[in-house]
Amino acid sequence: ALISKGPLIRLADSLSACRVLVVGAGGIGCELLKNLVLTGFKNIEVVSLDVPNVLYTQYLDCVQHTLFVNLRLSVLQVAKESVLQFCPTANITAYHDSIMNPEYNVEFFRNFMLVMNALDNRAARNHVNRMCLAADIPLIESGTAGYLGQVTVIKKGLTECYECQPKPTQKTFPGCTIRNTPSEPIHCIVWAKYLFNQLFGEEDADQEVSPDTADPELSWNPADTEARATASDQDGDIKRVSTKDWARSTGYDAVKLFNKLFKDDIQYLLTMDKLWKKRKAPLPLDWLEIQKLVHSSQREVTGTGLKDQQVLGVAGYSQLFSRSVETLRSMLADKGDGAELVWDKDDPPAMDFVTAAANLRMHIFSMNMKSRFDIKSMAGNIIPAIATTNAVIAGLIVLEALKILSGDVEQCRTIFLNKQPNPRKKLLVPCALDPPSANCYVCASKPEVTVKLNVHKTLVLALQDKILKEKFGMVAPDVQIEDGKGTILISSEEGETEANNSKFLSDFGIRHGSRLQVDDFLQDYTLLVNVIHCEDLEKDVEFEVVGDAPDKAPTPPGAQEDKNVANGNKDSAEPSTSSKAPAEQDDVLIVDSDEEEPSSSTMDVRMESGGHKRKLHDAETGEASAKRQRLDQPLAADEEDDDIIALD
Repeated sequence: ALISKGPLIRLADSLSACRVLVVGAGGIGCELLKNLVLTGFKNIEVVSLDVPNVLYTQYLDCVQHTLFVNLRLSVLQVAKESVLQFCPTANITAYHDSIMNPEYNVEFFRNFMLVMNALDNRAARNHVNRMCLAADIPLIESGTAGYLGQVTVIKKGLTECYECQPKPTQKTFPGCTIRNTPSEPIHCIVWAKYLFNQLFGEEDADQEVSPDTADPELSWNPADTEARATASDQDGDIKRVSTKDWARSTGYDAVKLFNKLFKDDIQYLLTMDKLWKKRKAPLPLDWLEIQKLVHSSQREVTGTGLKDQQVLGVAGYSQLFSRSVETLRSMLADKGDGAELVWDKDDPPAMDFVTAAANLRMHIFSMNMKSRFDIKSMAGNIIPAIATTNAVIAGLIVLEALKILSGDVEQCRTIFLNKQPNPRKKLLVPCALDPPSANCYVCASKPEVTVKLNVHKTLVLALQDKILKEKFGMVAPDVQIEDGKGTILISSEEGETEANNSKFLSDFGIRHGSRLQVDDFLQDYTLLVNVIHCEDLEKDVEFEVVGDAPDKAPTPPGAQEDKNVANGNKDSAEPSTSSKAPAEQDDVLIVDSDEEEPSSSTMDVRMESGGHKRKLHDAETGEASAKRQRLDQPLAADEEDDDIIALD
């Protein structure tokens, strides 16, 4: 059949003239940039904080840029130069910056016809979602998880936004478990990351690593503590001082750090008698004893293959701990007084430190030690990226972009990329986009939420940081109490309401039934918060959002697949926009359907051919897409097999 060239010519002209924004230049982002210029896009702006690794440079076939990896220069420099080799006439503007900075305001977003996300964390996704809603610019979301991936289109008033469905919070662990009684490798890895910050980074009182004497399980005699907890020398003695201050006083002496963390603190834990009545007691390590193994035949390395996949043994990790401490000490000294390091899974010294510290603690608490590869996956809350998955998803993003620029937004779909073909032999499964949720606290006409908290115990600072910024994703909130006087509780202007931070909400007359108007002018976003005073919240729970994500998703009517859509043709996709149910840890999404076209939310839980239920998670948060299961398919008993974290 003859195809008219008119629409194609108009589309080509549109591509060369329109301005598009790409947020993120990691695994998906680098592939996406290449696809965009090869498709005909000429005006591209990129905002990213990514630092390149070898995998990213492989995506763009620029092995010569390995030098950039070693110098830790911006991945944008690598990506831009490489992409321009494909199309020298393309105009690419790169910003090595955070998209959440104030200069990228609503007016900035209005400069573009289309925004494409290639992000790896929920906070940035939420922010871009709100900015695109405020600017009324179409957004294409995407993510990958190993062999799995998804793409979706978000259009104000037409589709669900990224936050239409509540998402479960990131899994956390009680402080006493991390500090006193770890029972899983992840507990030791979290402890090691906390330790990095306590020694070299920004100290956080909530990330303390010393033994927790406030552990509710404790039952021990304080009078016996001093006699039973020994120390290697006076510098290594257990004192109630800042971990960083103590480390500085020793000159970051690796031996003293080792004996303090893995000997003295452990001996201190052993004085807490009740903790070990039903648990196996930890075994302290001594530096001098360990060093005897270093020069003997008892040094062991298990595992085969790449170096990162080997387990070194206690002696090997003690040496790695020492080397990494010395390297990090030098890096800190080079930055000058008062400097801090930031933990990065792609920074070798930082990763060496966490690998060594976590494994030594695992050994102390009788756990099998892990390879550097495994610890990096858990510490970074990531899975190894699959280049072909990123390539497929990047291609789907461009296909959805072409539909939008052709004026066919109604033809956009959510596309899921599966690990195995579904019963219709499809790896790519398209789903209809869901309409906006009437109860969404972001894209509803009048966003409103209800929060349960204790007004006599909740500080203004906690309202600002933990509720408005962390839970509701705001950047610079202003809060006014609807009390008839317009009392300003929180101001985004620096220093204006700082004196309020240490006061309780009740000090400002906030009580059961009070209403707070919250504005974030950067996001052009207003939220009405209804306060419910509650004195019987669960232990360690500071607040609850009424109607937030339940533990189990509701079961919807049977889902259907689009019979008229060929693989990779009428595609679209959704990141984890639907999160009506938190999944067990690191599940992934598998979509199976052989009926009529389903919506993206009803595709949220499916049975892969092997029978395992899986859900897709966010890489940073472990969030699950709220994927609802079909009535005609029972759940598998084991929900945790073959788990994978998303999104990339």
